[in-house]
This record gives sequence, C-alpha cells and structure tokens, in this order.
Amino acid sequence: MIQALPRAQWRLLRHAPASGTRNMAVDDAILELARKGEAPPTLRLYDWTPGTLTLGLGQPLADVDTGRLAANGWGMVRRPTGGRAILHIDELTYSVIGPNDEPRLAGGVLESYRRISAALMQSLKVLGLRVEQQTGHQLPGNADLGPVCFEVPSDYEITLGGKKLIGSAQARRKGGVLQHGSLPLFGDIARITDALVYASQAEREDSAARVRQRAATAEEGLGRTPSYAEAAAAFIEGFSEMLSIDLVEGELSAEEEAAAAEWEAQRYASDAWMERA
Repeated sequence: MIQALPRAQWRLLRHAPASGTRNMAVDDAILELARKGEAPPTLRLYDWTPGTLTLGLGQPLADVDTGRLAANGWGMVRRPTGGRAILHIDELTYSVIGPNDEPRLAGGVLESYRRISAALMQSLKVLGLRVEQQTGHQLPGNADLGPVCFEVPSDYEITLGGKKLIGSAQARRKGGVLQHGSLPLFGDIARITDALVYASQAEREDSAARVRQRAATAEEGLGRTPSYAEAAAAFIEGFSEMLSIDLVEGELSAEEEAAAAEWEAQRYASDAWMERA
C-alpha cells in the first residue's frame, strides 16, 4: 500500500475487445475530461480485436511492414504516448487515467510511474508471478534502440527472470495523466517482428531472437496459460490493495462516449495521425 494516502474511490471500467482506434480514442476521451475535473480517476482494463500494432507517438510509420501486417489480419494505430511498437494480442491492457492533483498521480512522470508500478507489481504477485522491478535504464515511454518496445526495460518497469514483462508509457496533458500498458499473457512474444520492416529475413530472425531473450509472457512465469479474466481479477485486487482505492465498476458517461467518437473520427482513424511521424 502507498503510505500516507487516505482510502479513495476510483472508477473501474472493464471493456469488451475493441479496435485499436476505439481503444486509443476512449483512453484519450477519459483523459481530456479527467483533466477538466469532469471524469473520475479511472482504472480501465481492456483487450483488442483484431490484434493491433500500436506505434509510439513519435515512431516512424516507415518501421511498419504494412503488407505483412495485413497478411496477419492485424490492425494498426498510433498511441498518444511515447515509446516503440507493441503488438496487442493475447494480452491484458490497462490504463490509469485521472487529474494530476489525485495524490496517486501527482508529481513528476517518474514519481507517479513508481506508484503505478508498485500496483502492477502487486497485481502480478496476486496472479502468481515472481517479478522484480527494473532500475537504472530510462524513463517510461522514451525511445528504445530498435522498433520493438519489449526489447528494453525502463526505470521501475517490471521484469520476470530478467525479461521485460509489462510495457508501459505515460502521457501528460495540462491537468491530466494517462498511463497505459500491456501484459502479454501467452503466445510468441516475437510475433511483432513479422509486422516490422527489416533489411533482410536474417535481420528479422535476429530481432525475433532478441525479443524472446529480453521479453516474457505471463505463461512463461506461471508454467500454464492464464486467462484474461484471471489477470483482470488480479489487477483489480492489486491496484485496490497497493493504491488504497475502492474500485467501483462503472461505464463511460455520455460526454466520454461523445468525446471518444470525436477522437476516433478526427484523430485515431485518420491517415494524417498515422503519418505524423
């Protein structure tokens, strides 16, 4: 539990699988209203359909092999946060969104990231994983070497047997904080390399081998395949305990739904947004 914080109430959103453009638009809509005091601090848990490649805010679109992406049936969207590419498939995605005067989100990027990381650590321990916190690398969401997010841990990021387990990134907007991240549950963590551009097949295979050496799934640590529902329950318990919050299940407000539709149409589904970097 984060010390010296009185218990507080946050909203819990559990959303059905959705497209990449919808998922990013919902996160952004909540952030926009939360920073104005018109939406409560929120823990959102969600999934993706189809599997979707997300690019960091400043990552070049040229990193993506669009032909291979289409052949795999995967979607693509650009996140509002920094960092490198993530393939969202067979995973649990979380977002933490609220005003920056919420004590758990207050302070600088690293300070708030550390608090959320503690909640993530507890959630993974509830799930049954023996995880550690990585230190001495870089701030969350900064550019890594290479196009794949899961190759390099950031400060306070969580590892399993020395391998990166959760990829997270944070965005700040005047008065508001958004942090979202992914827990790969099972499957080949290196599938992402089949959607990115490499100079040769040998380079692609080398990159895939590096990802497998440096990143892990929950399945690897548990020795079994965890379900999405099991992971979601562990996150709810871990966040509630570590952040001293009561999570009350809710829904998007009419204002958030309208804002999400606008964000999706005008930003996340637009070619201009995808081609901005």
